[in-house]
Amino acid sequence: MTENTRFALVGNPNSGKTTAFNLLTGSNQYVGNWPGVTVERKSGKYSKDKRLTIQDLPGIYSLSPFTPEENVTRDYLLSDDYDVVINIVDATNIERNLYLTTQLIEIGKPVVIALNMTDLLVKNNIFIDTEKLSYSLGVPVVNISALKNNGIEELIAVTKKALRPEVHLHYDERFEASLTEISAVTQLVNRFELIKIFENDAKILEKISLSDEQANEIAEIVAITEKIFLDDRQSIVVNERYQYLTSLVAMVERKTQGIRLNVSDKIDQFVTSRIFGLPFFLFVMWLVYYISIQTVGVMGTDWVNETLFGEIVPDFAQKILDAANIAPIGQSLVLDGIIGGVGAVLGFVPQIFVLFICLGILEDSGYMSRVAFVMDRIFRRFGLSGKSFIPMLIATGCGIPGVMASRTIENERDRRITIMVTTFMPCSAKLPIIALVAGALFPDNSLIAPSAYFVGIFTIIISGIMLKKTKLLGGSVTPFIMELPNYHLPKWSSVLRYAFDKGLSFIKRAGTIILATTILLWFMMTFDFHLHQVETDKSILADLGRLIMPIFAPLGWTSWQAAVSTLTGLLAKETLVSTMAELYHAKGGAALDTAMTQHFTALSAYTLLLFNLLCAPCFAAIGAIYREMGTAKWTGIAVGFQCAMAYIFSFIVYQLGNVIVTGEMGVGAVLAIFSLVIGCYALFRKPVYEINLKESVTL
Repeated sequence: MTENTRFALVGNPNSGKTTAFNLLTGSNQYVGNWPGVTVERKSGKYSKDKRLTIQDLPGIYSLSPFTPEENVTRDYLLSDDYDVVINIVDATNIERNLYLTTQLIEIGKPVVIALNMTDLLVKNNIFIDTEKLSYSLGVPVVNISALKNNGIEELIAVTKKALRPEVHLHYDERFEASLTEISAVTQLVNRFELIKIFENDAKILEKISLSDEQANEIAEIVAITEKIFLDDRQSIVVNERYQYLTSLVAMVERKTQGIRLNVSDKIDQFVTSRIFGLPFFLFVMWLVYYISIQTVGVMGTDWVNETLFGEIVPDFAQKILDAANIAPIGQSLVLDGIIGGVGAVLGFVPQIFVLFICLGILEDSGYMSRVAFVMDRIFRRFGLSGKSFIPMLIATGCGIPGVMASRTIENERDRRITIMVTTFMPCSAKLPIIALVAGALFPDNSLIAPSAYFVGIFTIIISGIMLKKTKLLGGSVTPFIMELPNYHLPKWSSVLRYAFDKGLSFIKRAGTIILATTILLWFMMTFDFHLHQVETDKSILADLGRLIMPIFAPLGWTSWQAAVSTLTGLLAKETLVSTMAELYHAKGGAALDTAMTQHFTALSAYTLLLFNLLCAPCFAAIGAIYREMGTAKWTGIAVGFQCAMAYIFSFIVYQLGNVIVTGEMGVGAVLAIFSLVIGCYALFRKPVYEINLKESVTL
């Protein structure tokens, strides 16, 4: 073994690769129960032997890639940048997983099969003879359970042995040994697959060492076979390969009881049903937000706001500043600027922590992948795919990985639509805004906080419909195929680590972007353009705020502070709260709640929430949009569309809501009705494109 031996972790999506990677490297990489969590290959050193480098590759079903992340895996496997393939195989779906295995073996690199989730076989009364499986395929097979950390060290030991030249089988020997029960025609068809399926891929052809005579013989037999079966070469190859796998699985797998519904199947009969699936999802998300925003989470937030940053930290800082004889201007910077601004944001950490504990439980148990399945039924009715909902689920933590997860969508137009609408979902940075509005103006209403989540989904749906009907982004719907993992009790270490990582990320932003923003805001609200110290109402910030305030006046915002706070939200969404705390001189959560009730009505506060929920995300997320879109033009279209949707939506809600509250019909209400009519036209008009049936069949 060399100083830089490289093992490549390869397997189907959701087979447990990333869990195994975390065990091997000690990495804290997030593990998800849906495809696309790993969209780039990740590297790490084996924790017990730094000479070993482990590569975690995106999930792939076969070496015929459809999506960008599958291309990442395929291209890496066809390179010589690794020594051994560790093929993670889901033991509960062995036949489907072994399709990729046979292709990996044919590449010519040493392969070790890690038969994962073997602990579930016992529960399902299934036995797999690994010795027969290993002998039939000509590669080592190791039983593991990545979730329970079983068999990992044995896997590494066996993989190290696979490095030895004497254990390598020649391609022809391995091929013949693995296909003893298949006809000669089938063998030739399978070998010919590497020529025909990838005939335009030079990287694949470099791996094949067949003579012209062999290739001609195979081509002739395949041509005859095609005439017999009236099918194309690729379909024949797939069918023959699966026939072989069916016979192989029948030989190595034994079930002690007949087929019966397991616990996961019984639960899915309810949570994924057409009648109860969506209502149950709505109830679950209401419960999550109710627990995190208005019950358990708010208790921690109240203590952090009122006691920690309302008394303990300011009093301690005041004593130090007094002892050091710091001038009043310096004390104002520390107390009003840094502690007041950053403290107002950090006060929401307990709610964020509780929220992601709840989401972590749902994800780790296997439920969140069902949500994508349920939403596919809704999305597909409106020309979208459930595959687009996976990046949106990821975006509830942060919009950046959510945007990046759009790489899993093979259709370029659907991928662009997904990028444009994904950040409508409320991420952790928007949670302080949700909690501020819900706590200050709607303390007894348990529907306001979860409504932000549902508004995000609703906006995604209507936006997707509108965009799908345009000439630039119209087209066929991307098919959505997803494996649903078995339910299991959440692993608390994973759940707590997930919540801790989200909370820590939030705190880091408070210590960098938010800190810098609060210092800048303190300066702009303390001095005028002549650098004279003045009252806040005469400061640089006040002048700028009054300049842009008319833009937001139709949304019901009557204070320049709200306009300025919204602009600072482009740096990081949570800075809106810290900006308001500084501008309203609110020390502590209760003081900020009081200031909110003085400057906002319930309706205008809700439009403040709506606009900042839907408008362009932070600069970091905009950067991710640019990287995924690839052009400044499409980035501008995406950001412009998001801002327009946020403004129009908020405008309609405020103006029509004001008519309901006051009974007065003004110019604003007329314009809102006109905007609503235009929106309905864009929503219900006929598409301006023709469906590409060939694309639909291919996908």
